[in-house]
Amino acid sequence: MTCYRSLASSFLHAIGHQRSAICFMEIRIYYEDTDCGGVVYYANYLKYFERARTQYLEERGLSVADLRDQGTQFVVVHAEVDYRSPARYGDTLVIETSLAGTSQVSFTFAHVLRERASGRIVVEGSAKLVTVDDQLKVKRLDKAVLAAVQGPPQTRN
Repeated sequence: MTCYRSLASSFLHAIGHQRSAICFMEIRIYYEDTDCGGVVYYANYLKYFERARTQYLEERGLSVADLRDQGTQFVVVHAEVDYRSPARYGDTLVIETSLAGTSQVSFTFAHVLRERASGRIVVEGSAKLVTVDDQLKVKRLDKAVLAAVQGPPQTRN
């Protein structure tokens, strides 16, 4: 699984997003991802969304583990998945993750998964995450964290 950038410009142009608002990640479908018919098991898309959100945050200098150690966690309070076409064993998918909205205590990510070779949409979905403390009580997003989430990816030297 790697962040996938070579298709970024065509996808960004097609959907009208700015580069700072999006992360692309590639996922290869293995046998373990599929049901007995060789189609990706429906719940696995939520795992792929989680991986893509983590990549999005890491590209912006935010470590989920470091934030947890500092008393900030993110919990999913709402998720939606719309299945458009099947993905199968051996396919490679590109997950496009964008920040769809923020508030003082939450943010929402939108996800579009496409089959890499054809660009066919496989799944579209979203997840709303709320910020909580160590006791799982809702708390405001730190201004620096919010700025990082809303900002562009950090460049690597």
